[in-house]
Amino acid sequence: MSFDCDAFISYSHIDNVGLVDGSKGWITNLHRALEIRVAQLLGEKPAIWRDPKLAGNDVFENTLVDQLKRVAVLITIVSPRYVKSKWTRRELVEFWNAAQAQGGVSFHDKTRIFKVLKTPIPREMDPPELRPLLGYEFFHIDAETGRVHELDEAFGPQAQTDFWMKLDDLAQDIASLLEMLKGESLATQPVIQGTKREAIFLAETTDDLKDQRESIRRDLQQHGYTVLPARGLPLLDPELKASLEQDLEQCRMSVHLIGRNYGWIPEGSSVSLLEIQNELAIARAKEGGFIRLLWIPAGLQVEDERQAKVINQFRMDPRLQVGADLLETIFEDLRTVIHDRLRETVQSAQPTNSTDVTGGCCGQIYLIYDQRDAVSVSPFANALFDQGFDVLHPTFEGDEGEVRQCHEENLRVCNGVLIFFGSANEGWVRRKLREVQKSVGYGRTGPLPPVAISCVGAKTAEKERFRTHEAPVIFQTDCFSPDMLVSFVSRVKS
Repeated sequence: MSFDCDAFISYSHIDNVGLVDGSKGWITNLHRALEIRVAQLLGEKPAIWRDPKLAGNDVFENTLVDQLKRVAVLITIVSPRYVKSKWTRRELVEFWNAAQAQGGVSFHDKTRIFKVLKTPIPREMDPPELRPLLGYEFFHIDAETGRVHELDEAFGPQAQTDFWMKLDDLAQDIASLLEMLKGESLATQPVIQGTKREAIFLAETTDDLKDQRESIRRDLQQHGYTVLPARGLPLLDPELKASLEQDLEQCRMSVHLIGRNYGWIPEGSSVSLLEIQNELAIARAKEGGFIRLLWIPAGLQVEDERQAKVINQFRMDPRLQVGADLLETIFEDLRTVIHDRLRETVQSAQPTNSTDVTGGCCGQIYLIYDQRDAVSVSPFANALFDQGFDVLHPTFEGDEGEVRQCHEENLRVCNGVLIFFGSANEGWVRRKLREVQKSVGYGRTGPLPPVAISCVGAKTAEKERFRTHEAPVIFQTDCFSPDMLVSFVSRVKS
C-alpha cells in the first residue's frame, strides 16, 4: 500500500492545554515523542500529522477528509471530550470508511487504528469502531482512592517515566505496522536468537496488576513472541468465550496474573473473567502441547471474599499437577520462569546428553556463605536437597590453602551458585561474584553456572539497597519459604 502520510493524530483540542502555565500540551509532547521514537525504530523520520489549529473546523470539509484517505495509521486520543466531539467522531468515521475501501481496517493480525486512552471513559461510551480494540492506557488509577492520574510530567518523575514506557510500547507497534504496510516482512526485524514468533496467551487481569501484565507483554514481544489477546474482548459471555478459545488454540502457553480484586463479570456469566480464562486454558491444555502458569504476588492481601475464595480454589486445584505451575513469589521470578518454560519446551524436543555426570540427581548447588551465617543457610540447603540437588558447602577448617582449594573445586563442578549476603559486607559479596566468573581459570570446562544472591540475617540499609545486574537478588522475608528459590531452581534445571 502507498500513503502520503504515515499517521494522523485525532484528538480534542482541550486535551492539549498544558496543566502548567507556559508548558507544552500533552498532545504536543506525545506527537514529538512519537516522531522521535518511531524514527529511531524505522531508521527514517515518519510523517505524523495532526491539526494544530484551535479552530480547525474551517479546513475539515476541503482538506481533512481528503487527507484521511491517504493516511496509513490513525491514532485516536480517547478522553471524555473526544467521545463527545462531533469533529473527532467525523475523523474516525472518515478514516474507517477510507480504510474499508482500501481492503479493511485490519492488516494481517494488526489494526490500522491505535486507541490511546488519555483519560478513562465508561465502556459504553466507546465509539463502536474503537470497542474491539485494546487501548494504550496513559493513566494510573490510585488503588486506595480510585482517582485517575494521567501520565504527565506535572504529576512527578514516576508519571513521566511511566509515560515513556507506555510511549515506547505504542511506538514499537506503530513502527511494526508501518513496516508491514510498506511491504517489509516482520521476519527482517531483529529477534533475540533462539526464539520464534510463537503465540503466548497473556490473560487479562485486574487493575491492580495491569502494570505487571504490560511489563510481561512488552518483554515477550521484544523476544519475538506474539501476545494474545490482541484485541478488545466482547462483552457478552458466549462471544467472549468463543474469542478466547480462538486465541488459546493458537498458543502453547498461557500466563495468568492473579491479583487482589475479583474483576469484571461478563454479561450472561456468574463468574469473573479471571475464572473464565483459567477454565478455558485448562480445556486447551487437555489437547496437549500447552503450558499454564498462574502467578500470585508474594504476600498478597485480599479483602474481597469472592477473590479470596477463587485463590484458595486455585491453590487446591488438583489440575495444577498436570502441565501447570502456581507461583507465589516476587514478580521478577515470574518473568524468569516464563522464559525457562519456553526454553524447556524447545529443549525437550532435542536429544539429551547420555553422559550425565550428576548420577541422576538434578545437579550440584554450591552455597557460598560466611561461617557466621550457617544457621540462616540451613533451610535453603534442606529445601534444595529435597528438590533433588546435591548441596556443596564451603569448608572453614584447615589452612588458607585448603580452604581455597575446596572453594575452587566446588566452583569447577557445581551446576549453580547461591551466594548469601548475611554477616559479611557488600564488598565480600561482590568478590564472590568475581570468583564465580573466574571459575574457568580454576579448570571449569562447562558454561558458567547460574548465580543468585540471597540476603539473610539482620535487615540493614546496605542489604536493602543492594542491587546488581550480574545476578538476581532474593530478599528473604521474616520466614523462609521454598518459593523464594523457584526462579533460581528453574534456571539451574534448564
